[in-house]
Order: sequence, then structure tokens, then C-alpha cells
Amino acid sequence: MATVGGQISHVPMTHDEKRVIFASSLGTVFEWYDFYLAGSLAIFISKSFFSGVNPTAAFIFTLLSFAAGFAVRPFGAIVFGRLGDMVGRKYTFLITIVIMGLSTFLVGFLPGYASIGMASPVIFIAMRLLQGLALGGEYGGAATYVAEHAPAGRRGFYTAWIQTTATLGLFLSLLVILGARTAMGEDAFGAWGWRIPFLASIFLLGVSVWIRLQLNESPVFARIKAEGKTSKAPLTEAFGQWKNLKIVILALIGLTAGQAVVWYTGQFYTLFFLTQTLKVDGATSNILIAIALLIGTPFFLFFGSLSDRIGRKPIIMAGLLIAACTYFPLFKALTHYTNPALETATAKSPIVVIANPDECSFQFNPVGTAKFTSSCDIAKSALSKAGLNYENVAAPAGSLAEIKVGDTVINTYDGKAADAKDQGKVFDKTLATTLKTAGYPPKADPSQINWPMSVVILTIMMIYVTMVYGPIAAMLVEMFPTRIRYTSMSLPYHIGNGWFGGFLPATAFAIVAAKGNIYSGLWYPIVVALITLVIGMLFVKETKNSDIYAQD
Repeated sequence: MATVGGQISHVPMTHDEKRVIFASSLGTVFEWYDFYLAGSLAIFISKSFFSGVNPTAAFIFTLLSFAAGFAVRPFGAIVFGRLGDMVGRKYTFLITIVIMGLSTFLVGFLPGYASIGMASPVIFIAMRLLQGLALGGEYGGAATYVAEHAPAGRRGFYTAWIQTTATLGLFLSLLVILGARTAMGEDAFGAWGWRIPFLASIFLLGVSVWIRLQLNESPVFARIKAEGKTSKAPLTEAFGQWKNLKIVILALIGLTAGQAVVWYTGQFYTLFFLTQTLKVDGATSNILIAIALLIGTPFFLFFGSLSDRIGRKPIIMAGLLIAACTYFPLFKALTHYTNPALETATAKSPIVVIANPDECSFQFNPVGTAKFTSSCDIAKSALSKAGLNYENVAAPAGSLAEIKVGDTVINTYDGKAADAKDQGKVFDKTLATTLKTAGYPPKADPSQINWPMSVVILTIMMIYVTMVYGPIAAMLVEMFPTRIRYTSMSLPYHIGNGWFGGFLPATAFAIVAAKGNIYSGLWYPIVVALITLVIGMLFVKETKNSDIYAQD
């Protein structure tokens, strides 16, 4: 490595260097496949492991269990980041992949709530926590490992291959799920077939371990280790010294938080929105998302390579701004092209919940111990489960809630009344009949789905993902010195993606249930993206010309 005319020159990458980067990326695809299964199969997991609570709470609980894996990712970043900076990148890879693979495989055998009661969701969440810990140590190592092999001036392009692995892992999980659903039919898949993708992970684990065993240690890390320059206390250096800690904080607030919400909106919230709100069947939703992923994935490499020429920061900031400005029209267009009957019914026969606000609860009960029995809760729960837009109008104290569908008024009931069960049957039947008469579809009509436009909309949001995510690995690597790079970059990345991103689906759906507007959950990613945009523009410095080889 030498400097000529102020520019870093380098020898082209050897075949072995390309091989280890490919192996690293491919192994990471399998690890993301394992992690994404819980999100892709949330509906079936909800019915199996969380069937002891009401359907609305069960689904939110399932989303939280998915997010639980993200919640512990920063702790995995600390544990494995420290190990990677002290011992090496290669051995950390082996540990994380084994933990991830075994945890996923065991979920496939886990009995449901009907068989072992509360032990079922508890064990499932424990497996998710182990997966989160493993993934917390994975990304920082993979990004660091690839960046330290890449030639100067090409780090954006080479680390962009690592950026594709999350999307390819999701794509692989969707393909396996779609194949199983198609082969055995919806009934069998819903009953037990959804476990097959989890069980299949044991084969991926074997392949991944074999791949990781072929890797060599990062040459940059090997050099500083041979010179005795590795950190003896990477956590203290990374987070106990202000000069490093302030960069960690900026990396979180000015980069990864906004990147995370754009990423999870484009790849996960869209899937939940299609299936839960727009009532598009699972197979069709998976196909739509898979096509968008297939079209959008090459843009990771495009924007990664572009960042080598014009910088990382302009591309990431542009992605945040465009996403924040266009999410509302894009999601409304998605409704128009996938379930036009729902859009028409909402316009012609708007729904209003007339209830005493004091009786309306925030229906978020992950442990299933509370019962929402007020007439307001009954009304909102029924409409939320149906994925319907409604407005809230205050009613006098002491009055029972009413649902107004167009000009038709439906009376609710007191859930604590002696004959509440009988009244509930009448209410459910009346509501279903009224909604049908008003033109509200129980599910999206496959013949009415505009496939080209739906794919275009989903692909646009996928391209937003590639803009904010494609260059970010290179930028994070370039922000920190080699001796504490694994630890330093892993924590802000996993707090951003694990907390800000991982909790997006559960937070957004809870907001929708409370407000009654199916689009109100979008305020969460929009606000976070705009905050990151402002902080990033003001305080985060461009890094593309950094010499990471000099940062020992």
C-alpha cells in the first residue's frame, strides 16, 4: 500500500481475496435467512405460539417477539465485537453462525401454546434472543472483514456485497416459504408446513460452517496482531474515550437510525401492510415482495460503487429525504393498486367510531393478562382486526360506543354484561353484513390486483433501501480505527437497526390501532428519518477518502 499524488494506490485484489469476500457474503445470507423467518411467518407463529391471547394482541406480541431479536443485537455487538477486536474476525464468525443456526432449527420443533401453554412463547422468545445476540456479532464482523480485504477506492463497492446479504436472506426465506406453500397448499402449510423453513436451516447451517472454515483472517487485523497493536480493552477504548464515543453517537443518530427505519419500511412493513391491512393473501404478498427484492438488489452495488466516486453521505441523506417525502403517497397508491375495493368503500362509506374517550384503551397487551371489555375497545378491536380506516368522535359519558358505516349505525355492547357472549355474536354478524353491504371486501380480490403497478411501488421503496444501506457499511468502517473497529461500528449499527428498525412494525401497528388511520404508522419512520437527515447533514463528515490502513 502506497500513497501517490495524495491518492492511495493499491494492488488489484487477488483470487483468494475475492474468494473470502464471496464466502463471507454467502455465509451472511444464510444467517439473515434464519433471522428473517420469524418476520415472514409472523401470522403462523402468532396462531401457534401465542394462541392464548386475543388475535390483535397475539399479532402485536408476535411482532414484539420478532423485535426482541433486534432488541438484544446491541448486546451481541458488544460481546462479539470485543471478541472480534481481541481474538479475530474469523473465529467470531464461526461462533455466531452456530448459535444462529441451532436456534432457528429448534423453533421448527417447538410445540405450540395448545400443547405446553406459556412455555411455548417463552421458549420461542428465548430462541429469538439467542438469534439476536448472534446477529449482533455478525454484521460488524462481516463488514469489517470485507472492508479490510477491499482495495482502497473500492470499499463502497465491495462492502455493498455484504449489504445485499440481508435482502438476499429475506429473498431466500420468501422463496422457501413460497415453495412450501405452493407444494402442500395453504391448509397444510398453516397447520404444520410453516415449520419446514425453520427445519431446513440445519442444512444451511452445515453449508455456512463449512464456508466459514475456509476463511482466512483479515490481513489488516493479522498485521496489527503480529505487531502487538490489538486493543486490550476495546470496550473501554470505544466507549470510554470521548473522541471515539462522540463518533459512535453521531454514527447512530446521524446515520443508522434513519437508515434502519427506511430499510424496515421497505422490506418488512410493506409485507405486513399487504397481508394485515390490505388483506392480500400471503402467497401473493410474498411474490410481490420477492419480485421487488429481485429488481432492487443490484442497486445496492450501484449505490455502493457510486459512493466510491461521489461520497457516502450524499447518497444516504438523499435516500432519507426522498423516502420521508413520498411514503404517504406510495402507501396510498399501494392500497389503490392492490385492493381498490377497500379504497372505494372507504371513500363512499367512511367509518366512524362514536365513543366516550375515557372508555377507549390503548390495546397493547403483550402478556395477554388484560381484557378489553368496554364498548369502545370492542368496536376498535373489531375494526383494527379487519384493517379498516375509521375516525374517532367523542360521545357523552355513560353511552355505549357506536360504529357508523356510511349512514348505517351499529350498536356495540358492554363486554362485562351477563349475556356479552350472545351480544357479541349478534354484533359480529351485524358488522360483517353491514361492511359487506357497504362494499368493504373481507380480503383483496386477486383479479383486481394491478401487478405491474404494485411491483413498481414496492420496487421504488426497495430502491430507497439500497440508497441508505448500500454505502453505509463502508462509511461505518471508515469512521473508526482498526484496533477497535469491530466493536465501535457494531454498536451504533445494531442500536439503529435493532431498536429503531426492529421495533418499527410493532410500533407502527400499535399507532394504527390507536388512531384508526391505516397510514398513521408511517409517521414513525418519517420522523426518525428526518431527524437523522438533519443531524447527518450538520455533523457527520464524509469518509470515502479515509485510509483505514493507517488507522491502527
